[in-house]
Amino acid sequence: MRKEFEEIDLLIKEALTEEETTFYDSLDEQNVFQMLGGVFEGKNKWIIIMMNIVSFIAIGFFVYCIIRFFNTDITNELIKWSIGGIFCMLIVSMLKLFIWMQMDKNSIIRELKRLELQVSTLSSKLQE
Repeated sequence: MRKEFEEIDLLIKEALTEEETTFYDSLDEQNVFQMLGGVFEGKNKWIIIMMNIVSFIAIGFFVYCIIRFFNTDITNELIKWSIGGIFCMLIVSMLKLFIWMQMDKNSIIRELKRLELQVSTLSSKLQE
């Protein structure tokens, strides 16, 4: 199966100009760190930066809640600090989930661009 993809890639690269080949190569698969870096590019990078700041603040408050939880013996305070810690972890998990979904969205967009490029290449070959 991988060999078929490589053959298709070679056929596409042969049909493309040098500029289009460079663009096609930039759409190659990315590892997790490259995808994470890609989230910080584009129009919405400010919201990702804000989410990371809020996430770090929530982690700090979580640590504070844990410390306060273990330093008290009063049941009502134990409940309050444990709810605070759970709420902080909920915030962090939701923010991280949003960032992972943005990484997935960017990956899907990249694949759609590759598909569009392949379709346009094939259509130009058929017109010749």
